[in-house]
Amino acid sequence: MLDVKYQHTNSRNAITMKQFFALALAAASGVASAQTPATNPMPDGSHDMYAGLGAVSRARYEGAANSKTSVLPVLQVQWSNGIFISGMSAGMHLSIDPTLEFGPLVSLHPRRDESGTGGIVDGIGVAAMLPLVARIRSDTPLAGMPHVATRVEGGVFLNYYLNPVWRVTSSVLIGSGNERDGARMALGVQRLAVAMAPQHTVSFNAGLTLVNRDYNQSYFGVNDNEAWSSGNPVFRPGGGLKDVHAGARWNWALGPSWMLTTNVQATRLVGNIRHSPLVERPTNVTVSTAFAYRF
Repeated sequence: MLDVKYQHTNSRNAITMKQFFALALAAASGVASAQTPATNPMPDGSHDMYAGLGAVSRARYEGAANSKTSVLPVLQVQWSNGIFISGMSAGMHLSIDPTLEFGPLVSLHPRRDESGTGGIVDGIGVAAMLPLVARIRSDTPLAGMPHVATRVEGGVFLNYYLNPVWRVTSSVLIGSGNERDGARMALGVQRLAVAMAPQHTVSFNAGLTLVNRDYNQSYFGVNDNEAWSSGNPVFRPGGGLKDVHAGARWNWALGPSWMLTTNVQATRLVGNIRHSPLVERPTNVTVSTAFAYRF
């Protein structure tokens, strides 16, 4: 998603290159952890919107050995009253303290079927993952496993600025999985945009994701009936630490309104889910690049 901090001004283009565009990552488990735009002292009644298009290459699902390349729509809108939409997430900033961000958050957790996972990458919503390469393998461990439906998750976010360039992020979301009882907590730290050259910035992030037993059972477990239909061995994971991740992104300001952003993120599944029969490769790398325009 786009994480943008602005100067306090009525001019829509009066922003520094360092502040102009920072893509914030989070808990990326193939399903992005919820991230939020920075609090923005915008004039009453105003809004900022970014929209764009690019491409992303990522694992077909968490723990898959094969990757898929898809078209990547980009969208972020924030209003002066604190309400924001970022990809497939939405929420509201309630804090008036510039060093603290918190509020309610809702998000769409994408479906998963034999073709893999589709829906959300790096906080950027993908309304329709348009395949550029074949995605289905005849020997996928998901063959015979039930589909996991798209779910609306609800929760809260809390971010704290250690200083102007370092931010600690957290979010809790509940409602994933076919039984809607999956819960996940994302914790992370971000180094906001570092100016490397005129119009070029680099930012970094790292974090981890904690989930409950019901989440792991929905996305990594295999019960008796599923073992019979899929041929996978029975696997009943517990809750706990699901993944650790780290990433970097390079942003190139092409003009007052246009930006090219490129992101690389590595995610490592850990804990007992690493031994799930559905996991072919515990470490996955996601690479995305996109053009975005500020309206």
